Amino acid sequence: MTPYHVIVVGGGAAGLMAASQSAEAGARTLLLEKMDRPGRKLRITGKGRCNLTNVVPLPVFLEHFGVNGRFLRQAFSRFFSDDLIEFLHDMGVKTVTERGGRVFPESEKAQDVVDALIARAKHSGVTIVTGAPVERLIIEDGAVRGVAVTAVHPGRRVVPSSRTEPETYRSDRVIIATGGASYPATGSAGDGYRLAESAGHRIVPIRPALVPVETGGATASKLQGLSLRNVTATVMINGVKKSAATGEMLFTHFGLSGPIILSLSGDIVDALRSRNTVTVSIDLKPALDEAKLDDRLLRDLNQQGRKLFQTFLRGLLPRKLIPVCVELTTIDENKLCHQITAAERRILRTWVKDFRLPVTGHRPLTEAIITAGGVDTKEVDPRTMESKIIRGLYFSGEILDIVADTGGFNLQAAFSTGWVAGRQCGLSVRS
Repeated sequence: MTPYHVIVVGGGAAGLMAASQSAEAGARTLLLEKMDRPGRKLRITGKGRCNLTNVVPLPVFLEHFGVNGRFLRQAFSRFFSDDLIEFLHDMGVKTVTERGGRVFPESEKAQDVVDALIARAKHSGVTIVTGAPVERLIIEDGAVRGVAVTAVHPGRRVVPSSRTEPETYRSDRVIIATGGASYPATGSAGDGYRLAESAGHRIVPIRPALVPVETGGATASKLQGLSLRNVTATVMINGVKKSAATGEMLFTHFGLSGPIILSLSGDIVDALRSRNTVTVSIDLKPALDEAKLDDRLLRDLNQQGRKLFQTFLRGLLPRKLIPVCVELTTIDENKLCHQITAAERRILRTWVKDFRLPVTGHRPLTEAIITAGGVDTKEVDPRTMESKIIRGLYFSGEILDIVADTGGFNLQAAFSTGWVAGRQCGLSVRS
């Protein structure tokens, strides 16, 4: 059996980064991946475009993680967005920065990022074994001593070897980078939570994050396929405003999706878990306050006085939204504009600024982009990513209880925590 200084469990963004950094620091490094190839989930991120990171300043970046953002401050101080961009450029992956500071590979292909990370790991000397799901950690006297795998399939190795590896791999340093529990077909099936819990770590209850939500009634299904841009969605919990986001959203057959809905879904999921009443309020004209909107409606209704109300609405709303507006405001679509009363204009104005849909649920974890919850960060050293419970055990990426909204923040966290864990392990071999 080849002795390894470091074993990395999981070949996603965090795992590939951790493995390459460990090897480059001088450690003999083994990466174990349960699937037939590394980076399966990374290949589909950002609809295959791979939103790598975001170039907003560090204080703003951390705000996107909420209270747990403090845990990442030290990791980001060592490896942040500018470092990641340079790291990728050095591997031949050029990037572009788009609206909102979002960074993508210039090719718009996540596959290019995966290929570069695998090539970097191989070039650094990492041994990558695929088809090797880790069944348990080997822990002795409060320290990790290796891992045991369910099975090994030598024919599916990325790095070929002339001999069959045993099912037990020994090492005094193990990095768990198995991802969350969303998109299980890519290998992210929650295995890491089981391993961490077996080592004595507390797992903050996992739940879907960045997930579409389900709404009551038939309104959403009537609008299925309609995408709205530059609108503001507000989450109302028991009638009180909780959070809001402005941008693009999408109506589906089951409810709501799109960037701003995904960003707000964390608050929605948590509120529903607590059995609260949740409503999403949509402001269709956030650039206009109520007074300015009222002035516009009054002016346009007067100018189009002899036109039908339904014709007037074509200049105000997307065509698919007009029947829903007529239904919910109960204003006769065949009325002439000059017949619209002040009370009806007020109803219309209120609806445009506060179009509400009751939220009844959310899509399952298997449809979530990422997983909220995970290993309690209070039990992990933020300077090294090492467990405070088991010596030599490290964590990186989505398995940790850190989650942000959309925009490249979560992937940067995976890369940064992987970089820190990998460097720490590699350097500790030499100390």
